[in-house]
Amino acid sequence: MPTYRDEAVVLRTHKLGEADRIITLLSRTHGKVRAVARGVRRTSSKFGGRLEPCNHVDVQFAVGRSLDIVTQVECLHPYGDPLTRDYVLYTTGETMLEVADRLVAVENEPSLQQYRLLVGALRVLGQGTSDGPRPATMVLDSYLLRSLAVAGYAPVLDSCAKCGVMGQQEWFSPSIGGMVCSGCRPPGSARPEPESWQFLGALMSGDWPATRTVGEGTQREVSGLIAAFSSWHLEHQLRSLPLIPRG
Repeated sequence: MPTYRDEAVVLRTHKLGEADRIITLLSRTHGKVRAVARGVRRTSSKFGGRLEPCNHVDVQFAVGRSLDIVTQVECLHPYGDPLTRDYVLYTTGETMLEVADRLVAVENEPSLQQYRLLVGALRVLGQGTSDGPRPATMVLDSYLLRSLAVAGYAPVLDSCAKCGVMGQQEWFSPSIGGMVCSGCRPPGSARPEPESWQFLGALMSGDWPATRTVGEGTQREVSGLIAAFSSWHLEHQLRSLPLIPRG
């Protein structure tokens, strides 16, 4: 039986039979993979605890007829461990996994950028940035913007997303795709404060030093904009997102 090895993040698990689980992972080379982990629900399992959501693992698979089979697992970074001890971190991590699962829709198709973004976001969520820790919601907002951009849904932040007029940062419309001018804004558009536009740009580019002194009011406003933008383009209300406490 042929085998292959890859690094991956565990996205979700489902019970199978009396002792097995189906594991869904986002891998570095093979994209999204669904595989059977046999016997992992038994207390005697050697690697059951390693295949928990959010964990970053090195996995060996045996190629199966319908689903591949997990044969070996080594935990590279147990990102899931600290998250389970904090409700905000846990729900934030779950939201990231849900987004990655939805954005990488096709199995076994390489998605290296999405993989790297997810690993980086989970690392920052649990360990902070080189510039210091950041609130979990801020880390999530940056991940949402950047992962959607990789999937082809980058918000327009420097010109009107409809007519292309530059520099008139007044209104934000999730349905149009970002910034819109007064003449193009549809009903229901939001009018962010100037600081919010700068903060959106910093989150989009991953400029963590620029987010150091952002006020709580600006964070809440931008979180609302990003949540609306994400829900619109994912065409689905994220299950975990409403559970995250927001100041």
